Amino acid sequence: MDLGPAASVEDATTDRVGQRYRAPLLVRELPPEVPFGFLERILPTTEPIDLLLELHRIPPDRALAMVERARTVAEAELADPGPGAESARLEVERASSHELGQALARRSQELWRVGFSFVAHDSARVRVEAVRARLADRLAGMGFRTRVPRYEVAETLRPAEFGVSDSRPRGYWHTLPSDGVAAMFPFGDETVLEPGGILVGLALADASPVFLDRWSHASHSWGIFGTTGSGKSFAAALYLLRTRWLRPDVDVILLDPLGEFGEFVRGLGGQVVRLTDPETGRLNPLDPVTTGGDRSEKAARVGTMLRALFPSLRDEEAARLDAAVMRLYLRGPSVPTWEDLLGEMDRDSASDGRVRTLLEVFRSGSLRGVNGPTTFQIHASPVAFDFTGVAEEHRAFHLTYVLDWVYGRLRDRPGPKLVLVDEAHLLARSGPTAEFLDRVVRHVRHFEAGLLLLSQNPDDFLTTASGRSTLRNLYATAFLHLPEVSSEARAFFGLTGPEAGWLPKARLPRSAGYSESLWRVGELHLPLAIVASTPEYEFLTRKLPSSRPAAGREDGL
Repeated sequence: MDLGPAASVEDATTDRVGQRYRAPLLVRELPPEVPFGFLERILPTTEPIDLLLELHRIPPDRALAMVERARTVAEAELADPGPGAESARLEVERASSHELGQALARRSQELWRVGFSFVAHDSARVRVEAVRARLADRLAGMGFRTRVPRYEVAETLRPAEFGVSDSRPRGYWHTLPSDGVAAMFPFGDETVLEPGGILVGLALADASPVFLDRWSHASHSWGIFGTTGSGKSFAAALYLLRTRWLRPDVDVILLDPLGEFGEFVRGLGGQVVRLTDPETGRLNPLDPVTTGGDRSEKAARVGTMLRALFPSLRDEEAARLDAAVMRLYLRGPSVPTWEDLLGEMDRDSASDGRVRTLLEVFRSGSLRGVNGPTTFQIHASPVAFDFTGVAEEHRAFHLTYVLDWVYGRLRDRPGPKLVLVDEAHLLARSGPTAEFLDRVVRHVRHFEAGLLLLSQNPDDFLTTASGRSTLRNLYATAFLHLPEVSSEARAFFGLTGPEAGWLPKARLPRSAGYSESLWRVGELHLPLAIVASTPEYEFLTRKLPSSRPAAGREDGL
């Protein structure tokens, strides 16, 4: 029998029209959180999958009645829970019904009856079923519960009738508010193309480029978080390189605790200051030039440095030391040194002997190199402060006084400035240094400057109010591979469950040839590949020891 070119032949889970098979997939249950643009992440351009979608607006009066009924049912079940009742789920239903009811009453939301199905198609049945199976796996990874319609294929694929919400198989219809409908919108292009910006990556969904311009926003600061080997240093150097190419006048300063960026800076014609090498000169942490001559402010910053160096100080010891520092700046000399502070402590008969003993590290101990006037001079940009050879317990101290010097330079010099702070968690872990870092991040935008913070784990910043403030004041935050994402980090950054579950699986440069990352830019969450052009790659892998590929490989980005 000739079925004709448009005839459909149905079996249990597929149908065939001509030489093409169609395999529908329905969604039984949506996850609690559906991110906008999720369809881009599950519908790759390389696989033949259609989305069939129809919408029917529910009249406002009926919508309010439906939401009120759902709230009443949840409250009744909570008041008299039966065996096996899910109290947590009922609490969520009650709260969400209440919030949605208020939004419906304000007309800021509407309620919709949404029908949709995914349809894989191919010329071979085995391939179309494989495409559908892969789609079901991707949806399951994002928290969707799916079902394959069995002996319901024709009913699922029947064309919609205009204005009619008819009977369909289970899993076809869903009731969603306006925000939920927006998440279902099939054109969820979240590409960012900011004029004058640098290329930060390519979208994992379709390789579209994302350009960000730090200078066009209220905050010029970014953060990059990722485990060792995730490509943080390479990404940071790549962005500095692109920034310099686009704006050669940018003054770049790097705080480099692990000494990873020295060759990179020299390759750009810059200067490296190694703090443990006397030949590069000395930076006097007590010089009030960093605060524009404000001696009271400088005294407070010196107190922060000393707390970073001596975290075991008791309250009364810290108070006595603060008083001595303040007296030093009130009495003089005009540019004090640590020797002067030691003399001030010696004149104080009531001072604690333990504090004086601690301060001996500046006179005869491992920090005697910073006891004296500033002798180094900056003669090139970029400039990197190399902390290699510094004792681990002293790194936070060195970071604090160098950042204090940098802050003064940012304030005094015109034009755009960019500061990279590697191992930023060393500042975030203690209260005083976290407060200082937060002040720097909040204020440097007034000096046409921004920070690029590198650290392994955002949780290090979530333990203090100042650390959380620092994160809130970053315009863009990039997450590379993380071993795990804590519930605190997920809540703070507004990450969905699938996003938090993906970050420990994000591909590493040693295996993939590039870093996979999730960028949080304003309200957008952008999965990006961080890639370099061949000239960029060749330059950076020569200049960054940690980014050189393993033997026989060319993909150590």
